[in-house]
Amino acid sequence: QVRLVESEGGLVQPGGSLRLSCAASGSIFSINTMGWYRQAPGKQRELVATISIGGTTNYADSVKGRFTISTISRDDAKNTVYLQMSSLKPEDTAVYYCYLKTFRDYWGQGTQVTVSS
Repeated sequence: QVRLVESEGGLVQPGGSLRLSCAASGSIFSINTMGWYRQAPGKQRELVATISIGGTTNYADSVKGRFTISTISRDDAKNTVYLQMSSLKPEDTAVYYCYLKTFRDYWGQGTQVTVSS
């Protein structure tokens, strides 16, 4: 069984920074991609950033230059993906979901990020 545990989001002022983490554990075989999606109220879930097992990254245009995705893989089969968010804007307010792709897709429970003064 695969488990994705996300760090807590929070309330951040515009222009501020926040780092999210997501630790994946369990029976994980052949990781293809890890990443982050987000869903704002009344909107569809959208891609934020992904990183492949080979290190190839993909970012939504709206976050390019502001967000950075990275991963750490450990021998004990725990894989963690990070999302460093900088220069946050009110439109970044959303529930952020961790994503893991192996032979199927896995999702975290979601963590709220609110950007507001």
